[in-house]
Amino acid sequence: MKELRIVFMGTPDFAVATLKALVENNYKVVGVITAPDKPAGRGRKLNESAVKVYAESQNLTVLQPTNLKDLTFLNDLKALKANLQIVVAFRMLPKVVWQMPEYGTFNLHASLLPDYRGAAPINWAIMNGETETGVSTFFIDDKIDTGEMILQESVAIDSKENAGNLHDKLMDLGSKLVLKTVALIEKGPVKTTPQTDSEAIKTAHKLDKENCRIDWNDTLLNIYNKIRGLSPYPGAWCYLINKGDTVSVKILKSDYEIKDHTFSTGQIISANQELKVATKKGFIIIKELQLPGKRNMDIKSLLNGYQFDAAAKML
Repeated sequence: MKELRIVFMGTPDFAVATLKALVENNYKVVGVITAPDKPAGRGRKLNESAVKVYAESQNLTVLQPTNLKDLTFLNDLKALKANLQIVVAFRMLPKVVWQMPEYGTFNLHASLLPDYRGAAPINWAIMNGETETGVSTFFIDDKIDTGEMILQESVAIDSKENAGNLHDKLMDLGSKLVLKTVALIEKGPVKTTPQTDSEAIKTAHKLDKENCRIDWNDTLLNIYNKIRGLSPYPGAWCYLINKGDTVSVKILKSDYEIKDHTFSTGQIISANQELKVATKKGFIIIKELQLPGKRNMDIKSLLNGYQFDAAAKML
């Protein structure tokens, strides 16, 4: 059995579950690499990453490089004498970093690779209406999410769950898969499987304002999946035209109804404490909505203080 000295690299909550699992299973984590503190909020107070907060609570050595090729950082990393690096929700590593440890550097990715390589695999799996996703571990190479795979585990996507629910499910599943992967490396050598490439591979592009916008001319199911795939963050958005004003709103929870109707696409129907938007083959029933500068509100609360005129529509 190999004696592992692990450097862990990660930044958000998703990564904390894996670091916690390593610590609680008595693995020797000799260092943690995470993002630099960032100013946040009105007071521009420095915000520490979730991984840093947890690592410091466990008295682990923390490094926060701005440049992963910086010689001072590389020397500090070498000084930790790690023989394995584990990456969860971090950034792309230069070759000089991922090649450093004797037993390699592996990554946990929240999809069934090779599908959904990229920055937002959880969101895109739901947005594309997948009924299954999972987690994969693979040894890092010089491209993004293309290295030889070690282990994979799948999980069903419920038709009602949103990206937040799926994130938590995959976070737990992923931490367990990392432990299984580390156990394999301890015994070694690890049998890996090369990823296959084809034009049919689905990607997980970075989310931006344009691909988060709702197209009300899209199919009913695609709109519904987009809303839940972007909830609770960053939120699917569109323009609301009401009483002569046009504002940007986020729709964070919805349901749908398949039904023939004569309303125009995007038209809002507000009645009986319900808010519906007409689409080609039915209605999106809005459950939670966020107006500019306001908090997220359920529709019953919204309709208590906000009126829609007869010509109101989503664009």
